[in-house]
Amino acid sequence: MLLPSPWRADFPAIAALQRQGQTYLDSAATAQKPQALIDALTHYYANGAANVHRAQHLPGALATQAFEDTRHKVSQWLNVGSSGQIVFTHGATSAFNLLAYGLEHVFEPDDEIVISALEHHANLLPWQQLALRRGLKLVVLPLTETGLIDVEAAACLIGPRTRLLAVSQLSNVLGAWQPLTELLAQARAQGAMTVVDGAQGVVHGGQDLQALGCDFYVFSSHKLYGPDGVGVLYGRHQALATLRHWQFGGEMVLQTNYYEATFRPAPLGFEAGTPPIAGVIGLGASLDYLNSLDPLAVAKHEAGLHQALREGLLAREGVQLLGSPELALASFVVDGIHNADLAHLLTEQGIAVRAGHHCAIPLLKSLGLAGAIRVSLGMYNDSDDLERFFNALDQALELLQ
Repeated sequence: MLLPSPWRADFPAIAALQRQGQTYLDSAATAQKPQALIDALTHYYANGAANVHRAQHLPGALATQAFEDTRHKVSQWLNVGSSGQIVFTHGATSAFNLLAYGLEHVFEPDDEIVISALEHHANLLPWQQLALRRGLKLVVLPLTETGLIDVEAAACLIGPRTRLLAVSQLSNVLGAWQPLTELLAQARAQGAMTVVDGAQGVVHGGQDLQALGCDFYVFSSHKLYGPDGVGVLYGRHQALATLRHWQFGGEMVLQTNYYEATFRPAPLGFEAGTPPIAGVIGLGASLDYLNSLDPLAVAKHEAGLHQALREGLLAREGVQLLGSPELALASFVVDGIHNADLAHLLTEQGIAVRAGHHCAIPLLKSLGLAGAIRVSLGMYNDSDDLERFFNALDQALELLQ
C-alpha cells in the first residue's frame, strides 16, 4: 500500500537525511522541523533579538509581542481559554520539577501520590523524590495485559489519602491512549489534583483540556515539530494559584529590597530569568504551520502508516509487540535477540530507531526486558520509509536468528 506524505517537502531535514542514507524513524524522541519554524528562527535572530517584557525599545516590543502571541496559540491548541494559564519552561522535565517543588507545601507525611507503571522518568522521578523528601507514599497503578492503566485496580488504589494523580496521556513505550477520563474522575472524587503528561499525546491534533478537566498538563515543544529547550505547563487558574515559586531571579519578582520580596503570579511568576525566547517564538511558528494543515488528512495518514507498521512487524517470526500500540509508534523485541544487537545492525543500514529502556526503566523491568526497539513515525514519513525499515530488519534478522 502506497502512503505518500504530502507534507514531506515541508521538512528540509528529511531530504538531507535521505541524502546521507538515513531513514528517520525516531520522532517520539524528537521530531524534525518544518521550514516555517526555521524561517521564524532566522527572522528573529537576523532582524534583532531582544529580551521580553523588559524593554521599551522596538526590538524588545516586537519580541514580547511574538512571545505572547505564542502563549495565545498554545492556549488555542489546548482549548483552555485564557492564555494566562500557559507557563513556558525549559522543557517538559523542567515543568514536572516546577510542579513537584511548587506543590510540595500541600503535602503532609503519609499523603499519597499516585502514578502509573508506564511513566516516563520525567513523570516519575520528580514525584519519587518529592515522596522521599516529605515522607509520602508513592502508589503505582498496575497495567492490564494490553498495556493500559488498570482502571479497576485504580479505583481501589486512589483513595482518601491521595493528594495527586500524575499519569501519561499516550505511552512513549506502549503507544496506547490511556483511560484518562475514568482515572481523572476517580482522582477528582477524592479531591486530588491531577497532572497529565501530554508529551506524546499533544502531537496528534489539538487537545480539549476543558473537556478533559485536568489541573495541569505538560508537554515539550521538540516533539510537536517545534524547537528544543521549550516546555509548556498548562494549569487551571485555581491550580496555578496553589503553586509556590520555585526559582527566583529577574522577571518573576514584583518588588524587592535586600531582605524580602514579593513575586508575580502565574504565568510570569514562574518564568524566572530570560526565557527561551527564540524557542517560544519558533513553537508559535510550528503551531501556525500545523494549524494550516487538514487535521483529518494528517490523522488518516498517521493511522495508515501505523497500521502498516504493526502489520509488518507482526508478520515477522519471533517479533513481539509491547502492549497494543494504537498510534504513531511501536516497541518490540525479537525472541532470542538482544535489542542492542538488532539496533546496531539497523543503524549500520541507515535506519534511525530508538533502542534501550526509553526513559522507562521500571516499566521495562516489570516486563522482564532489558530494552526494546522503538519505531516512531511523524507526518513526514511515508510507505517508502517503512519499506526501507522492513528490508533492513529482514537482513538483520537473517544474520541474528
